[in-house]
Amino acid sequence: MQNARIISRPVKGDGGIREKEAARPFVHVLADSSDKLSSVCSILEQQFAVAGERLDAEAKLSQVPFAIVIRAELRDVHAIAAIKKRAAKLAKATKRIFLVEHSSHMSISQAYALGATLVLPGTIDKIKLLAALAYPAEEASASSGHAPQPDNAVETAAIAIASMFTSVTSGQPIDINGAREAGRQIADRITQHGLSEWLTTVRRHHEGTYQHCLLVTGVAIDFGLSLGVGRPDLERLYTAAMFHDIGKARIPLAILDKPGRLDPDERAIIETHPVAGYDFLKDHDNISPEILDAVRHHHEFLDGSGYPDALCGGNIGDIVRILTISDIFAALIEHRHYKPTMPRADAYNILCGMSGKLEKALVTSFKQVALTR
Repeated sequence: MQNARIISRPVKGDGGIREKEAARPFVHVLADSSDKLSSVCSILEQQFAVAGERLDAEAKLSQVPFAIVIRAELRDVHAIAAIKKRAAKLAKATKRIFLVEHSSHMSISQAYALGATLVLPGTIDKIKLLAALAYPAEEASASSGHAPQPDNAVETAAIAIASMFTSVTSGQPIDINGAREAGRQIADRITQHGLSEWLTTVRRHHEGTYQHCLLVTGVAIDFGLSLGVGRPDLERLYTAAMFHDIGKARIPLAILDKPGRLDPDERAIIETHPVAGYDFLKDHDNISPEILDAVRHHHEFLDGSGYPDALCGGNIGDIVRILTISDIFAALIEHRHYKPTMPRADAYNILCGMSGKLEKALVTSFKQVALTR
């Protein structure tokens, strides 16, 4: 098929094509059909300089775009192959937004595995898409061809998490070493640049369960470093954090991404994820008992009010205690499109109010992690 390429048109009296386009960030659109290509471009061309290209055409991306938007059927091996063929160039874009047609774990995991920084499933929502392409001042250099270099730690970790979710949904063995290496890169990144920089970067690039797993891993690493844990224990901690919510691959997305409070039936379904993750991982080689314990018990509380096993006090291990605090804090401060991000001080105050449920000495030690900028 012939290449379909669409460039946004300048507004009359606006100083000419070159000036108009230079003033607007450049977005490249890829799609697996002409209809999909036209529909996405028509949404974007009022606010952005837009170029469109079909996936079955020869790749012609020359200028580095601020963002790439992809609308394709990710159950089609040809579409996946065409995206992979462009991977090196896609990685240079600050934002890579995938508009997937099927709201399934498999499609969303596949998008992240292909390098997505954000996935918007289902029917195209114009407001959400334009909001996702919001153009912060610090990213302005991207439109002139100087996009930031890909963030290797975030990319590696996001791909590892996507791969884990795909393994669960497809029943395939998990890449334990890949997840462990991703955790190591996060640990190195936080050691060099601190937690605040990691939180900002993750929030900018990811949403939902993937964002949460990345935040929890970062928070747990920083907590472990502040406590002075040795390298072997730090490795167990970040590996447990990477794996802790893998059971959510068994939970319907309509429940995971529901805005607002869950009803009792939905809550009961959510509370199956620790056991689901444990059951999936327990027969894998190279998964230590401490990590399995953390995956199964990261929602347990010292007073026995947690789930799934209502453990108390001395039955809850050290890694679980650290991970539980990190998990709660990350959930409170994560960014969701339907709620504002909670300030870190407010989130820490909530932890302090959970008397009897969390180890008091650890919560006190966590103050340095929670409030240090």
